[in-house]
Amino acid sequence: MKIWLDGGLQDAESARVSVFDHGLTVGDGIFETVKAVDGRPFALTRHLDRLTRSARGLGLPDPDLDEVRRACAAVLEANPMPLGRLRLTYTGGHGPLGSDRGDHGPTLVAALGETTRRPDTTAVVTVPWTRNEHGALTGLKTTSYAENVVALARARERGASEALFGNTVGALCEGTGSNVFVVLDGELHPPPTASGCLAGITRALAVEWTGAKETDLPLDVLERAEEVFLTSTLRDVQAVHRVDDRELPGAPGPVTAKAMRIFDERSGADLDP
Repeated sequence: MKIWLDGGLQDAESARVSVFDHGLTVGDGIFETVKAVDGRPFALTRHLDRLTRSARGLGLPDPDLDEVRRACAAVLEANPMPLGRLRLTYTGGHGPLGSDRGDHGPTLVAALGETTRRPDTTAVVTVPWTRNEHGALTGLKTTSYAENVVALARARERGASEALFGNTVGALCEGTGSNVFVVLDGELHPPPTASGCLAGITRALAVEWTGAKETDLPLDVLERAEEVFLTSTLRDVQAVHRVDDRELPGAPGPVTAKAMRIFDERSGADLDP
């Protein structure tokens, strides 16, 4: 396995990042996960645009997008596989043990791992912790991911693949690594980004392609929604058949099934929408 680290390909077994890298010591970094189908990345331009937005939000230098594209191409060529998870990680680089940044410059890593297509339906749980819609990192895709690790572990313990958060005012927000849509009276509604959720790439495409209406929703909407689905880079559109102890029989329902079909057709027709 070959990865890209700071300017070139290296063997994964021998590639090394400093133990003083700020991404390790204080979580000072950002990342993107890109779906790769037969060596071709999906929606790469949108992912790189968000990488830059996250870097600016964290106060990191803008990534060199030409280098990032070279890194993606090199890693994809060196590691052929039918379906891959392409992970781009960009950190503050070598720095002191405290929160102040060093002056060595950022670290860029591009790595690829093989994956499989997700099931058509899944189970989710709600968790008692909240997203802070006013936080310094709100809307940024950072490597400060421990909160998601804890919540996802809770979901796994309860036989689910995802955990859903409310925000500080009790509104539905997002999952640990996904966005959520609900169906009410036959219409699709995702929470707005003002809820504190990440502006997901797949979420944005699903909204554009289905005409879904961003809506402020209470967390308990999950108790009465006709259908629920998740979106993310590797889930695409995935129906939910159970929320906590509530079963949603017949998932995917008709609205979700249509959204799944539209997404498959549109994404298959344009790899960089």
